[in-house]
Formats: sequence, structure tokens, C-alpha cells
Amino acid sequence: MPKIRRIDALNYHKKHRPGKIEVIPTKPHNTQYDLSLAYTPGVAQPCLEIEKDKDNAYKYTAKGNLVAVISNGTAVLGLGDIGPEAGKPVMEGKGLLFKIFADVDVFDIEVDEKDPDKLIEVVKAIAPTFGGINLEDIKAPECFKIEETLRKQLNIPVFHDDQHGTAIISAAALLNALELNKKLIEDIQVVVSGAGAAAVSCAKLYISMGVEPENIVMVDSKGVINRERTDLNEIKQQFVTNRKINTLEEAMKDADVFLGLSVADVVSKKMIKSMAKDPIVFAMANPDPEISYEDATAARKDIIMATGRSDYPNQINNVLGFPFIFRGALDVRATTINEEMKIAAAKALAKLAKEYVPEMVAKAYNMKNIVFGKDYIIPKPLDPRLITTVSSAVAHAAMETGVARKPIKSWTAYERELTERLGIDNRLIMGIRTKAKQDPKRIVFAEANSFRILKAVQFVIREGIAKPILLGNKEKIQELIKENQLDIDNVPIIDLYESVSDEKRHHFAKILYEKRKRKGMTYNEAVEKMYNRDYYGSMMVETGEADAFISGFSRKYSSTIRPTLQVIGVKKDFNHIAGMYMLLTKSGPLFLADTTVNMNPSAQTLADTTLLTAAEVRKFNIEPRIALLSYSNFGAYKGEGSPVRVKEAVQYLQEQYPDLIVDGEMQANYALNGKLRYSRYPFNKLGDQDANTLIFPNLSSGNITYKILQALGPYEAIGPILMGMNKPIHILQRDSTVREIINMTAIAVIDAQASSTLED
Repeated sequence: MPKIRRIDALNYHKKHRPGKIEVIPTKPHNTQYDLSLAYTPGVAQPCLEIEKDKDNAYKYTAKGNLVAVISNGTAVLGLGDIGPEAGKPVMEGKGLLFKIFADVDVFDIEVDEKDPDKLIEVVKAIAPTFGGINLEDIKAPECFKIEETLRKQLNIPVFHDDQHGTAIISAAALLNALELNKKLIEDIQVVVSGAGAAAVSCAKLYISMGVEPENIVMVDSKGVINRERTDLNEIKQQFVTNRKINTLEEAMKDADVFLGLSVADVVSKKMIKSMAKDPIVFAMANPDPEISYEDATAARKDIIMATGRSDYPNQINNVLGFPFIFRGALDVRATTINEEMKIAAAKALAKLAKEYVPEMVAKAYNMKNIVFGKDYIIPKPLDPRLITTVSSAVAHAAMETGVARKPIKSWTAYERELTERLGIDNRLIMGIRTKAKQDPKRIVFAEANSFRILKAVQFVIREGIAKPILLGNKEKIQELIKENQLDIDNVPIIDLYESVSDEKRHHFAKILYEKRKRKGMTYNEAVEKMYNRDYYGSMMVETGEADAFISGFSRKYSSTIRPTLQVIGVKKDFNHIAGMYMLLTKSGPLFLADTTVNMNPSAQTLADTTLLTAAEVRKFNIEPRIALLSYSNFGAYKGEGSPVRVKEAVQYLQEQYPDLIVDGEMQANYALNGKLRYSRYPFNKLGDQDANTLIFPNLSSGNITYKILQALGPYEAIGPILMGMNKPIHILQRDSTVREIINMTAIAVIDAQASSTLED
């Protein structure tokens, strides 16, 4: 797991807009009339409707999609009782996860109150604002009383994720592990290391699902919870064992399951070896588990192992649960989250792990195939099916148990609504980076003399996205690293004036000379070019010393692209290059091409650009729906100019590539509004779906459009992504941000992965 530096964590939370969440208006507010509707006098009308019937608050306000994340800061992560203000970053982080995974809006509320009765009264008093309550980081045993009381007294879902989140996810993993080992849940012996909120909740849920209470042994910091203990509170007394054992080592002998929710390194290889045949070990202390994955799997070949970490198989991650559980509960307006809903979530997760895993999920983790088995007993966090699978199961269980006030009428329509809410779009960047990390490639950074490049390189190294190679003045690079306390060690630095031997320089020069000798370049000029970082870095990729090249941070696009074209060249099938930008919008990613290269493309160049773009979009596991744009629709313009060229390109594409979802020429509003387009032009090949890929008729329209969208919208732009080169070459925007450099690096890695696959 990557080491998190203190300064990086502080800067992440402090820079730009402090914190991690903000409130965004959802209604028009640009005119006086809009404001009169939003506030006085128009706002009086919904107020009066809600006064008549309180349930109308769900109709006229955000209540139905709003969850309170509430904490008093008494048990914050592994930090303990640090207070409500200190716990606020965690609560904001929880809000961010709710939003990006399930489109649930959140207000985080930190309460300065340790008395459980008073805290209960505070939460009850503010409950009318919310559709659900997520309790967080409240210490045991008070958390049990607080949640239980609020569940009884409120008519909205109340959920303590520290307890139930881990219980639900680990229960799903347990069900699948038992199926693989052919063991019955009622027969297994379970050892639980830890007696906090999560451990107690796990034990209770396991019992609800069939584990016999007498088959559970719970161990706290003082040893086994047994009849000899006189220091047990009411909660721990529920798990007293009749067995005459005192230590974790004794408890582990012949156990079928070990559940760790305690501290690092309390389990030894000897203990693992003493367990029953085909042991199941869930070591979930974070960041370091009760026993390391390496030690546990070395001790037993028949083990099924899970941890809380993302860098090993079978991560027990609460994000697989709470966003989707609340999504389902909110959507049926549930009055509570009951035991049946929790079990439904666990079983849905278990079932999903046994289903065929779509290629897009495997690709996100850079795996050829993901199959149910010892190393895959629980779904991956980036699986886009989670929102439909888990939320639907929870909603269905709420309806079956009579706690749903707004039943789902059409499950097909509901699943479509869930997909439209989120799909994979908000997780696209996570997917890109995850895919890059599965097979990191050697990336040459031509402008390593820049602090922003080095800052991005630090992140890339720490996250395992790529294997950087730095080009630049070695002394200056090392000075920047030291001056800014960057954690960059053992990264190759190539100083073209000091590190490169004459032999290497002439070797590269000969290759370049052979490519350019009939295009006006002399051998001496080729040697001189090898002092230029763009030429040298491109040559490293050309000769296989690196897998991809990134430049352009401090120089004009045209000046940067020229050396790479001379060294690498373009793909023979296309004979030209093009540029694409990806805009991350609320309704999903939008791909725009050509935005950087071709001034007035011919019909064939437009067709080639479309094919290059389609191939690039598919690298992100997205099927392109392509609209070729102009100022007329489907042959309405009869003269000459771009509409005619676009029409010719579309005709060629549809004849030669009938499976490609492409049409045009069309105006931009028809491209982006599928229902409008279908109502006027029902014959169009995109049907009533919005286009996600736009091909522009010329460079001016493409470049102007993406810059306007980037300036006016709350969109993140990734690009320009260079297409059509023989090998992975990518040119940054001038003065790119660190985040933009990181994203481009991940794309370069994915490009290199695709290239190496083709070569194989």
C-alpha cells in the first residue's frame, strides 16, 4: 500500500477550495424570476403543501436524497477520541464516497456531545432535514445504544457503518468462501479478534445468517471473552464462551474462520497452521493486518485470505456496501434499515461475485479474466454493477418486510434510473488509474526540470501508475527534489549533456538519419538533435528503451510534436494524426476530436479520425456513440463545404464499418439530445441515445468548443490525447496542472499496455 506523506495529505485537503465537498444549486437561478421562485414569494407554495402533508417534503425538497453523516469524534479511524472538529475531514470523505459511488447527497455534522442520551436528542431534533442518518466514528459501547434508540424513535433509515458496513461485506465474502470450501455455515468454528463495534456487528450478522452462537470465540486485548472474566460490559457478555481457553493462540486451534478487527501482527504462522482444513482468514486491521498476506499464504496453501487492503486479493471494503444500501433504502423511502435488508445486501454481493465478470471490469484492473475462486470471493469496488445489484436487493428487501413507503413499480425502469444516476462515469479516472497500476510502463518525462512534472512523478511512483524516466539537468532536478522535499528515489535521470555516452548518441543519430536522410537531414544534424529532449526521449521509445513519452509542458504543441513525428512516425493505415479531449461531465464522459491537429480535414481524414477516436474511446471500456458534426442535419445543406465532407465521411464509415455506431452530419444540439434527434430523424443510427463522441468538421470548431466547455462548465478536461502515432507519444497542454499530468501519464500507460498487447 503506498505510503501517504503528511504534507501531501495536508495539501490535498487545504489547497484550492478547503475540504472535499460543496453545495451545488440544482435549479435555474440566473434571473430575478428564478430567484423569486427559489425564495420569496414562490417558495411559500411548497411550504404550504408540506404543511398539509409532511411527506410532501420528499416531493419539493432534497430530503429524499440527503443523508446526514453524524459523528462526535470519539472513535475516529485509528486515531481514537480526537474530537468533532478533528473528525470532520473523515466525515467529508464519507460524503465524497456517498456521492461518487451512489449519487447520494450528504451534509456532514460533527456534534460536540459525548453523553449518548444528549447526542440522541440532537440527532432526533435535526432528523426532519434528512432522508437517512449515517452514524460514524462513535465509540463503543455508546454507539450501540445510540443507534438502537434512534432506529426505534425515527422513521428514516439509521445506519452505523462502522458496525454494519464491515459486517455486510465480510458476510458476503464468508458465504462465498464457505461455498468454495464446501463447509456449512452452521458447522463452522469462528474466532473474532477484537470486540469493538465492527467485531460485535459482524458476529451478530453471522449468527443471523446461520453461525451457531456457541461456535464463536471473541478475543479482546485482555484475552478470550470467557466465563472467568469479571471485567465485561453488557455488550461483551453476549459473546462469553463456555470453552476453557484464555488466549488467541488457543482459540485458533481447529478454527474454520478467523475474523480480525483488531491490531497488526497478533497472528503468527503457527496459529494459521493450527487451524482446521481449508481455513478462512479475514485479517482486516488497517493499514497492517493481523497477519500479512505473504505470511498467511505461505503458512497454508489451502487458505482463503482477505484483508482490508487494495493491493491484495479479496479486499473487504465498506464502499462496497454503504453507498448502495442507502441508495436502495432512500429510493423506496424506507423507515429503517433492518436485518433483512443487511442480509439481502450481503447475499447480493456474494451472488455478484459468482456471476460472469464483464470485460470492462477485468480491463479496469488490467486482468484478462476475473473468475470466482479463492482470489475473487467479493466484487471489485469499481464494478459498475454494484449500484444496480445491491441497491435493488436492499429496496426489494425493504418492500418485502413492509418498511418501504414508496414501492418500486418497475424494476427494469429502476435499474435504468440507477445506471443513469451514476453508470461508470464518475469513476472513470479511478478506472483509468487502476488499469494503469496493473501493468505500469516506463514513461519518459522530457521536462523533468519542472516542479509540477516532478510533483506528478512523485504521485505516479507512490501509486504505482508508471515507472518514470526523467530527462533534464540532473543537478537542477536533484535540487528541486531536495528543495521541495519530494519523495523521489531511485528514478533514472538522464542528463543529455552528462549522462549520455557518445556511442549511445551516435547510435540514436544513425537511426534518425536513416529515417530523414531523404528529407533534408544530414548526419551531423541528426547528432545535434540528440541533445534535444524531445528527439532523444522519442528515440528511447522507438528503440524500446522506454514504453511511452510525455512532453509539451513548457513548449508549443507544434514545436513538441514535430520531433516525435520525425522519430516515431504515424500509423500506415491512417497516415495522419489527430487529437482528442475527454470532458468529464455530470452526464458522463464526452470525447471530442479533432481538437488539436487537422485544420480543414478531407472526408477521408474525418473518417480516419473517427476510427482512431473510436479505438481510443474503447481503451476506456466505453462503447463510442459517434456524431459527426456540422451546421446542417442529414443532408439538408446542398452546397459545398464542411457538411458535404462530413456526409461523405459518414457514408464511407457506415458502408465499411457497419457495426460502428456513427451518424451525421448533424448539429451539436441534436448530437447531445438523443430524444430530440429521434423525434425528428428516427432513421438515425444512434437511435434515441445521446452521443458520447463528437467529431468536428475542422480544427477551429473543435478547439473553440472544447475550450468554451472547459471554461464555462464544471468539467474536468483530460487531454489532448494524441492518436495515430506508431508508438505511445503524448503531448501535454502548456502549463498543465499536476492532476492533468498524472491523468495523462495513466493514459500513456494504458496506451503502452495496448501497444504491447498488439506486439505480443
